Amino acid sequence: MIFERTEDHPGARLLFIMACLVVVVYGLKFMAPVLLPSSLALFLAVLGLPVMVGLQRRGVPNSLAILVTFLVILGGFALIGLLASQSFTDLQSQLARYAVRLDRLQESWIASLEARTNIPIGSYITTDLINPAAVVDFVGNALGRVTQFVTTTFLVLLIMAFMLGEATVFPEKFRYILGKDAGDEDRLATVVSEIQTYLGIKTMVSLATGLILGTWAFVMELDFPVLLGIIAFLLNYIPTVGSIIAAAPAVLLSLILHGTLPHFLLVTMGYVVVNTLFGNILEPNLMGRRLGLSTLVVILSLLFWGWAWGPIGALLSVPLTMIVKIFLENSPDLKWIAILLDKAPPAAPAPAGPSPEPE
Repeated sequence: MIFERTEDHPGARLLFIMACLVVVVYGLKFMAPVLLPSSLALFLAVLGLPVMVGLQRRGVPNSLAILVTFLVILGGFALIGLLASQSFTDLQSQLARYAVRLDRLQESWIASLEARTNIPIGSYITTDLINPAAVVDFVGNALGRVTQFVTTTFLVLLIMAFMLGEATVFPEKFRYILGKDAGDEDRLATVVSEIQTYLGIKTMVSLATGLILGTWAFVMELDFPVLLGIIAFLLNYIPTVGSIIAAAPAVLLSLILHGTLPHFLLVTMGYVVVNTLFGNILEPNLMGRRLGLSTLVVILSLLFWGWAWGPIGALLSVPLTMIVKIFLENSPDLKWIAILLDKAPPAAPAPAGPSPEPE
């Protein structure tokens, strides 16, 4: 056997591990049409599992508990769809008007700079510096991708329903496979509990962020405050980068609709304050250090999952990486990888006190 003693061939072992990693990465990208809806369904099932378990503990039959949980999640999707559908339609009809106003605003900025500096800035910077048509095309393509994703929602919900059904019998299957060895069963329960904690806290914080920023957009008289709130809710699943991307549409609308520096600063300040309070203070305190990721890991996971699974993969990048980290933390031989993914190294153990002297 070539790899009978891998410790004697560290270079060959490294090449073998890298080859396996390439196969796994290619498999993730190739199987995206299957793995992406399955991952979304898994997230929804994990979020809905406490509801189903709570109903079962109150004596509700399994089938009825699954049905109620499914209807609750379906109702959440339907509510978001109803709130966003009209905004999508109105936004598509307003894109051309926004492009014209953005073009005029750019021209007025250049003329104002020329008047103040007496320098022919327009000769060096053309009005195509910010191409309104390109901005309109980008937004239109983004809306098209969201619409395309909505068509797969039924498949995601169907897979989620079957996952909830399996959740009632899977622990018994796992217990039967392990037999008397319950160590791995306890480890699996810990992993599931930590994943539920992470997704639950992240969803509640994201929901609060979306509600507050949507209200702020309404107060600041921006168009489509509901859509802006939904965008803030979804992109809050991506730390740091998501809050910046979510603020871009609101800031751009502030410039297009009002075009004044005070309004622009107020809108920007609102997003900065909310995201700082929730993302840097409230959320870390609720999750604790163990459920955090390095900023570099966040950026790299965003690039990787976005490349592998597209925009939805980018949206799920941090939850997916967080789940991988939780699994690694509960695997003794792979825990060192989880430490590399963490924000900071584990705290050093407290030094032992001096042993008492014998009397």
